[in-house]
Amino acid sequence: MKLSFSTLACPDWSFREVYAAAADLGYDGIEIRGIADEIYAPHIVNFSDEKIERAKAHLTKRGLEIPMLTSNASVLDGGDFEACKKEIRDYCELAQKLGVPYVRVLMEKTPGPVIAPDFDYAVKKYRELCAVAAEYSVTLLTETNGFLAESAVCARFMKSVGAENAGLIWDVHHPYRFFGETPAQTAANIGAYVKHVHFKDSVKGSNGRVTYMLTGYGDFPFEEVIDELKRLGYDGYLSYEWVKRWSRELAEPGVALYQYISYIKSLI
Repeated sequence: MKLSFSTLACPDWSFREVYAAAADLGYDGIEIRGIADEIYAPHIVNFSDEKIERAKAHLTKRGLEIPMLTSNASVLDGGDFEACKKEIRDYCELAQKLGVPYVRVLMEKTPGPVIAPDFDYAVKKYRELCAVAAEYSVTLLTETNGFLAESAVCARFMKSVGAENAGLIWDVHHPYRFFGETPAQTAANIGAYVKHVHFKDSVKGSNGRVTYMLTGYGDFPFEEVIDELKRLGYDGYLSYEWVKRWSRELAEPGVALYQYISYIKSLI
C-alpha cells in the first residue's frame, strides 16, 4: 500500500511547497484538491498548457505521482446536472494530460445521510458520467459519503451502475461514524469496488458531535481497516484527508502530515 495526502491539508501552500513536503516526508503521491487559492484543479496555473510538463517533471524527479483529481461535482446536490457533467469532463481532460487514473465525483456532499436520495436517478446519472470519463480513459470513483456511507446500500448502488470504469473511494471514517459499521462489515460489502482509500481520525462526543483529531489521537480503528485491506489484496493509496481548508482551527499541515505518515507506516 502507498501513502498520499489530499491538498485539503495545506490550503496555503504553493505547488512547489506541496511536492517538496511530500518528498521530504516520504509520501508516494499527492491527491489534488486545490492548490493555494484555486480549488478547481483544471484552473490551477501549474497545470496550464504552458506549465503542465514542468509540473509533471517535478513530480517524476521526486518519485511522486498524482493518484486522483478530487472534484467537487455532485450528482444530487445543486440541481444542475449539466454543470456537474461539465466539471467531470474538465477534470477527466486534465487527468488524461497528467496521466492520472482516477477522478472523484460525489453523489451527495454531506458526510452522513441527510435526505432520502433518488437512488435510481443517482445510478443513471453516475453511469452517464462514467461514459464521459471513459472517453478520456479515466476511472470515475464515487465515495462512501451521504447515503453511500451505508455499505450495504453502497454495494447495491455499485452493482446497479455496472460500468467498467466505475469504482469506489472507501472513506473509512463515514461508515464507521455514521452507521456504526465495523471495518470488517464495510469491507465485506464494498471491498470488490474499492480503488482508493481516505483516512482520517476523530472522536465522537456524547452530544454526537464528531471532532477530527491528529492520526492516532482519536479512536478510529486503523489497524482493523488495514487488516481488511490486506485481506482484500488492496495495493492502492491510503490518502490522508486532513480538512484544513474547511476547518482552519485544525493543526498546521506540517504537523498533521508528519503525524499521519509516521503513524500509518508503523501499522503497515
